[in-house]
Amino acid sequence: MHRFWDDIIQPIFIEEGVTSIVEVGSESGINTVKLLNYCRKRKGKLISIDPEPSFDVEKVEKEYSNFTAIRDYSHKVLERLKGYDAFLLDGDHNWYTVFHELKVIEKNVSDHKQFPIVFLHDIDWPYARRDMYYFPDSIPAEYKKTSEKKGILPGFSELIEPEHELERKAWNKTVFNATFEGGEKNGVLTAIEDFMSETYIPLSFCKVKPNNGLGILFYKNIKLEQFIKELVAETALFYSE
Repeated sequence: MHRFWDDIIQPIFIEEGVTSIVEVGSESGINTVKLLNYCRKRKGKLISIDPEPSFDVEKVEKEYSNFTAIRDYSHKVLERLKGYDAFLLDGDHNWYTVFHELKVIEKNVSDHKQFPIVFLHDIDWPYARRDMYYFPDSIPAEYKKTSEKKGILPGFSELIEPEHELERKAWNKTVFNATFEGGEKNGVLTAIEDFMSETYIPLSFCKVKPNNGLGILFYKNIKLEQFIKELVAETALFYSE
C-alpha cells in the first residue's frame, strides 16, 4: 500500500480533507508512519488494526499522540469504528475478510453520502481471484478454501509443487494460498464485486494496476472521479453501481 502513497493516496486525502483514518494491516509500519506524518500536519488521527504487527508499536505510540494500535482481527474491531473519513484495507487477502470488512463499513454509515473513501490493496494478481490466509483459523470453515503453504505463478491455477521446475520462481510460499484460483467467493476483487452487486449505496470503483493493484471505492462523486482519473491517467477503470 505504501507504494501508492505519494502519487495516489496522499493527494486524494488532501483533496477530500481526510483527517480520520483506519488502517487494516500495518505489517512493518512503513505506511503507518506515512499516515501518521500526514495526520500530524493536519491534526488528524489514525487507528491501525493488525493482530501481529512487525514493528515497535509502543515506540510509535510514544512518538505520535494521534496513533492508536489495536492488536486484533479487523472483523472484531471495525463495527465500533464509525464516522471515519478513510479506510485502508490491506490485511488478510481473502474473500471472507474483505467482503465482511466492506459490509461492516456499509453498516456503520447512517447517511450513504458519508460512505468513507476505501482503499483496497491486492485487487490484481495474485490475489484478485485467489484467497490467501495469514491466519486460517480466523476464517469460518464455510468460507475457507482448501489452502497450503505453496507458491503461486501467473498462468497457473494450481499451486506450484516443490518438485516443479519453476518452483524457485514461485511467489508467497510462506503463506496459505488457496489450492485453486477463480470460482465463487475466492479472492479480493471477487469480494469487492460481490459487495458492490448488493450494496444499496451508489459507489464508484477505480482500479489502479501496478504493484498488485489498488482499488479505490467511494460514494459516487463526479468531481472526485475526475480528480482520480487525472491522478492515475490510463491505469484507471471506472464503473458505478
